[in-house]
Amino acid sequence: MGLMNEYITRGMTANDLEQELLRLIGFYNIQRKTFLVVYAAAIAKSIPSVSLNMDDYYIIHDLLKGAKSKNLDFYIETPGGSGETAEEIVDFIRNKFETVAFVISGEAKSAGTIMTLSADEIWMTESGSLGPIDAQVRIGRSTISGYDYMDWVKARRKDAQKKGRLNPFDATMIAQISPGELKGVDNALNFASDLVVEWLPKYKFKNWAKTQTRGVAVTDAMKKKRAKEIVKALIDHSKWRSHGRSLKIDDLETIGLQINKIDSDPKLADTVYRIQAVVKLLFSTTNFYKVYATESDKIFASAAQAGIPSPMISPQQVEVVQLEIKCQQCGKPHKLYAKLVSNPKIDEDFKNKGFEKFPENNKLICECKYEIDLTGVRNDIEAQTGKKILA
Repeated sequence: MGLMNEYITRGMTANDLEQELLRLIGFYNIQRKTFLVVYAAAIAKSIPSVSLNMDDYYIIHDLLKGAKSKNLDFYIETPGGSGETAEEIVDFIRNKFETVAFVISGEAKSAGTIMTLSADEIWMTESGSLGPIDAQVRIGRSTISGYDYMDWVKARRKDAQKKGRLNPFDATMIAQISPGELKGVDNALNFASDLVVEWLPKYKFKNWAKTQTRGVAVTDAMKKKRAKEIVKALIDHSKWRSHGRSLKIDDLETIGLQINKIDSDPKLADTVYRIQAVVKLLFSTTNFYKVYATESDKIFASAAQAGIPSPMISPQQVEVVQLEIKCQQCGKPHKLYAKLVSNPKIDEDFKNKGFEKFPENNKLICECKYEIDLTGVRNDIEAQTGKKILA
């Protein structure tokens, strides 16, 4: 039985899964004698804030600022995002902790890869992947690969030099490009490369004393040369073909990165795969789209589906939660209450106010016959209160 099926079969609620995540982080800390932070984004959810942004920096800073350990392991799953945010997070954790290891069992793409390359050690499972580090830039209404954009511009320049002119379509497109825009894209590409060339010799290669084959003493110049070779490989789209390409352990070792294989330690691998499974179940059964967690603290970023607000629950609302759900088909509003304690007076009061009881099967049927699935809302309420909604 797979790990996700195991947890599903056990009938674990969102609150149960949260507690399991904290337990697994604690167990991981014992196994590795370190301090683990889990930062994971629901890559499959179409939410703008899923990508790495400055909110992540502030939350991670708040979670880790009181940590007493000298060692940090950083579990990361992200589609990428802001390079500047990656730099802020890395500067913070590298100044606070003596050693940093990144742990990858899912995807750590783009800015996530840049962060990972600041580690003393990179630990990966067979399912883990990094990606090319080329910058994603905003051009007009679209976000595209900076590398592909500059490659297209250079190709058009070469055509113009060869033929003495551009075809009408290319000429129209080129006319809309400003020198400032070209410079901005070029700067974005160089920013990512410069960070990695700085970080690899400083951290990943700091204990690299001799070459493996010839036993030659490694100089600072050799470390920087290797870093530049790795960066060149990671931005080479002719090699990877796609910004979203998944680079596995073999791919990374081929370009000169040493990877610690988690699957070589079955007990550690089981813990890491369970962390990954629990996080994915939290994303699939709630409105959560980001998880930040240590052994003792957890923060979840939540986003509502269209027409289904994510309930905000204050300490004064521990007995009952009220919310309004709008039908996505006809727009009719439905006022609901979710009872968290056994008190008949709650039912009487809210029914007198025109509220419907939260459906036991999580299915709200509108008068227009449209069915609204409230499973995510139930899980959010139970996760935030630590209590079950009563029938």
